[in-house]
Amino acid sequence: MKLLDLTLPTPAENLALDEALLEEADAGTGPERVLRLWESPEMAVILGRSCRFRDEVHGDACSAAGVPVLRRPSGGGTVVIGPGCLMYTVLLPYAEHPRLAMIEVAHEFVLSRVRSAVTKLAADVAIRGTSDLALADRKFSGNSLRCKRAHLLYHGTLMYDFPLEAVARWLAPPPREPEYRAGRSHGDFIRNLPVDPVRLRAALADAWEAREPLEAWPRELTQRLVADRYTREEWTKRL
Repeated sequence: MKLLDLTLPTPAENLALDEALLEEADAGTGPERVLRLWESPEMAVILGRSCRFRDEVHGDACSAAGVPVLRRPSGGGTVVIGPGCLMYTVLLPYAEHPRLAMIEVAHEFVLSRVRSAVTKLAADVAIRGTSDLALADRKFSGNSLRCKRAHLLYHGTLMYDFPLEAVARWLAPPPREPEYRAGRSHGDFIRNLPVDPVRLRAALADAWEAREPLEAWPRELTQRLVADRYTREEWTKRL
């Protein structure tokens, strides 16, 4: 598997690069198996593909703090990212794993691998809800996916030193929640994973056997997606 440890300057560029990797793989012009690791240099709110801006985001608070709000192409709930939250992306072909086209199988396959990596650094990590990773019943990782014709894009968050109070400041309580959340507030539900980020990166690379650096990533398509989608308010606030 190729390894791309690359953070671009803006949240929009980083979201666009994930989608560009998927689009090029599905078009047969890019690598089919990639692990990407990145960490946003600034705080940002990221809506899932079907999330409603007006229901899930404290828009005035985000505007006052200068926090950008963007929408990703994958499903799942709204998250806050920034320094202290490691992001990972896994790109896989169905040709090697045909059952990954089934959403439940994809969640189990990827999260089991990520859990095995994290468990080397912190004990008692569990898969909870549809696509969460939790420690002592508190969530530190949210995950989502996007299915294309021949490839799966799976990506998620791993909070290790994140300012957790920012989540309640900028996000409303979610309209849908996993049963294990049991109505808890953001502050009572989420936590950081007590691990060193350098060791976390290495553990993920080992778990996915991602050892060959990806030198040529889709620069032009990334910038095109930024211009056409990720910096356009009609995309971000379409719901």
